Amino acid sequence: MLTIDQKEFWFVVGSQHLYGEEALREVRAHAEEMVQSLNDSKALPYPIKLQELAVTPDTITKIMKEVNYRDEVAGVITWMHTFSPAKMWIRGTKLLQKPLLHLATQYNESIPWQTIDMDFMNLNQAAHGDREYGFINARLKKQNKVVVGYWKRSEVQKQIAEWMDVAVAFNESFNIKVARFGDNMRNVAVTEGDKVEAQIQFGWVVDYFGIGDLVQYVDAVKDEEIDALFEEYKKLYDFDYGDYAQDKWEAHVKVQARQEIGIRRFLEAGSYNAFSTNFEDLYGMQQLPGLAVQRLMAEGYGFAGEGDWKTAAIDRLMKVMARNENTGFMEDYTYEMAAGQEAILQSHMMEVDPSLANNKPKIVVSPLSMGDREDPARLVFDGKAGAGVVVSMADFGTHYKLLINEVDLFEPTEAAPKLPVARVMWKPKPDFHEGIKSWIETGGGHHTVVSLNLTSDQIETWAKLVDLAYVTIK
Repeated sequence: MLTIDQKEFWFVVGSQHLYGEEALREVRAHAEEMVQSLNDSKALPYPIKLQELAVTPDTITKIMKEVNYRDEVAGVITWMHTFSPAKMWIRGTKLLQKPLLHLATQYNESIPWQTIDMDFMNLNQAAHGDREYGFINARLKKQNKVVVGYWKRSEVQKQIAEWMDVAVAFNESFNIKVARFGDNMRNVAVTEGDKVEAQIQFGWVVDYFGIGDLVQYVDAVKDEEIDALFEEYKKLYDFDYGDYAQDKWEAHVKVQARQEIGIRRFLEAGSYNAFSTNFEDLYGMQQLPGLAVQRLMAEGYGFAGEGDWKTAAIDRLMKVMARNENTGFMEDYTYEMAAGQEAILQSHMMEVDPSLANNKPKIVVSPLSMGDREDPARLVFDGKAGAGVVVSMADFGTHYKLLINEVDLFEPTEAAPKLPVARVMWKPKPDFHEGIKSWIETGGGHHTVVSLNLTSDQIETWAKLVDLAYVTIK
C-alpha cells in the first residue's frame, strides 16, 4: 500500500505584550487546553502542536521559516486569542509556503454577562483580532482558509479535518511522479498538456518510457511469484470462468498477475506514484493491463488510460486527499435518457478503481477490441451510492483549468450480464441537462476522477493554493 510520511500541523496563537504577562499566561493556558482537547477528540486526521505565542515579528517569522523547513509539518492553524497587530505578521506570512488556516473562534462559548469587565474584554477579543489578521492575509493574497465557529463543535472540527486533508495533498502534490508507458492516444485532444508548466504550477514530474522499458520488468517476474499472487486473488475475488476452459482462463489471469508485479517494481524503482498506459503502445505485452492496473489503483497509485498523465496525477492527488478511500479514475461512457431516470454510465475499457466497489468484485476474462492482444482479465463490480464530486483537468493553451461537478452516485438497479467491465452510475448536479450542458460548455474532459469522500470545497481550496482556474457546477 502506498503511504505518505506522518504529518502534523502547527497551532500558532496571536496576541501581544500590551496586556501584560499575566494575560499572556492565560492565553497560553487556554491554547494548551484547546490543543489538547482537539487532539483528544480524534476528530482531526493529523495531530496539532502548539508553538510559542506569536507576540513579536521575530517570533512569527521564526515559526514560519521553520514550518517551511520541516517536511513533517503540513500547514499552520492560527488563532487570534486577542488583538494581534497585523504588521507583526507580514514578514512571516509572506515567507510561509505551506497552507494556512485562520480559525476564527474564541476560548469561551458564551459571553458571561454577569461578570464581564474590561479585563475579560481585552483578553477575549478574537472578534477584534480576526479582522486585523484577516485584512493582512487578504492583502497578501495568501488564499488561506477561514473556519468560523466555536472550536468544540463537531461541525467546526470537521471543517478543520477536511482542510487538513487538502493541506497534506498540497504538500504531496510536489512529490507526484507520473510514469507514462507509451505516449498519448493519437488524435485525442484533451489528454495533451504542458508538462513543464504542470511541474512549475503543481509540482508534478511526468516522465515518458517506451513500453519496452516496462516489458523487461514484466518478463523478469518468476512463475512462483505469479502463483503466489494468484492464490491471493482466490481469497479476495470471485472467479467467473464464462465460456473459457479453467486452465485457459487461469493462464490469462496470470498474465495480469505478472504485469501487476512487474509494473509495481518498475514504479517502486523510480519512486513513481502514478502512471498511464495506452492500448496503442503494447509492443511486447501479451495483454493490455487491466486487473493489474485496478489492483495498483487500490493500493493508492494514480492512474489514467490513453496516456492521460494529467488525470493520473489528479487521481493520485485526490487519493492522498481522500486517504485512498472511495476515489478513482473514471470515464463518461453512456447516457440513460429515460424520462425521470436520466443518468450517466461511468466505466472504462477495464481500469475502474475497486475502491469504488459496492459488491465483491469478480475476475472476468473477455475479449478487448482495442490493442490487438489476447483477452485480458479485469475486475467487474457495481459502484457505490452517495454524494460525490467529479474532477477533470484540461490545458487550454494559455492556462490549466479544473472542472468540478457535484454528483449523486447510485447503485444500478438492473443487471448487465453481457457487460464485462465495472460500472458506476451518477446524476450530475444541478440536474442532468444543466449539469452536462455546463460541463461541455466549460470544456470538461471525458477522463475524470470521482470521489465519494471529498467535497467541491476541498477541491476548490487546493485549486486556490496552486493558483489554478476552476469552474464548479453544483
